[in-house]
Amino acid sequence: MTCPLCPRNCTRELSFCGETDFTRAHVAKTMLHRWEEPPVSGERGTGAVFFSGCNLRCIFCQNHKISQVRPLPGNTVDAGALYKSFLDLQALGAETISLISPTHVLPVAREAMRVAKQQSFPLKIVWNSNGYELPENIKSLAGLVDIYLPDLKYCDGKMAAQYSLAPDYFAYAAAAIAEMSAQTEVIIRHLILPGGRKDSMRVLEWIASNTPNARVSLMAQYTPMFRANDAPPLHRRLTGFEYDSVAEYAQSLGLKCFYQARASAVSSYTPDF
Repeated sequence: MTCPLCPRNCTRELSFCGETDFTRAHVAKTMLHRWEEPPVSGERGTGAVFFSGCNLRCIFCQNHKISQVRPLPGNTVDAGALYKSFLDLQALGAETISLISPTHVLPVAREAMRVAKQQSFPLKIVWNSNGYELPENIKSLAGLVDIYLPDLKYCDGKMAAQYSLAPDYFAYAAAAIAEMSAQTEVIIRHLILPGGRKDSMRVLEWIASNTPNARVSLMAQYTPMFRANDAPPLHRRLTGFEYDSVAEYAQSLGLKCFYQARASAVSSYTPDF
């Protein structure tokens, strides 16, 4: 029987993401995180819940210590324990709750969000995913998620295959983001990659044509990590020309963007796992 949680259709026993249980999830870290977009972090920070594992294999992954390691690191939690972590983060002063890389643990995350709604939990809940999702699963989250924060990494299938082992990434991510946009507030993240300027412009064109009301977080923080040094041009940082030209194109399309300083391209912005 194939797993219904993402486009890979693998078996849960031999899962690509590393998870094998639909009732429990591996949590690598919970923390106050102050470096997300302003609607997410606010002034005090978001209550970040970092799940272990991932359904992509991004060779430049900044969270590779928890996303790519097998067996998965972290503590296993059920939905009740996950909801308790929301309360703990609220007590620390969190302004929102961010579920980070939750696609492959959707049943646990969904049930925890249901409990939160039933208990009138006051903080907004953010679904922070890589975008490689099934739109029917996003439909099942309607009324539970307050802000969607998906990546839209690539239009180009060759880039998606080479860098993330997901040649069909764009088709699924586009359909999932369209469903998110039909439900509630969406902030689409796009990390500009070295050598990827033209594909970034294609991503922005799709957003402008299909989800024009979504805000875009245009990210300059690319830092060569994990296996990026083996895949030029990912071995280098982004140039000022690359970022500025994409940012100017976003402006010409009339997109509502958050822009990021190139000084953010340092590993210190990555949590210590």
